[in-house]
Amino acid sequence: MAKTSPIQFLRQVKQEVKKVSWPTKKEVMQTASMVIVIVAIAATFFFFVDQIIGWLMKLILGLGV
Repeated sequence: MAKTSPIQFLRQVKQEVKKVSWPTKKEVMQTASMVIVIVAIAATFFFFVDQIIGWLMKLILGLGV
């Protein structure tokens, strides 16, 4: 494999970055909103599952409810 000088490498990086299809501001906002909503739903789900499992463990082990 041929060695590339740092300057040549930076030129190649610049060329590749120009090829990237960057998302619009609207797309970024929609995607970020969806991520926040899904994380909130998952956090709520796991909170309730944890509470139920904790309650069941106390019930099974007889530690009082």
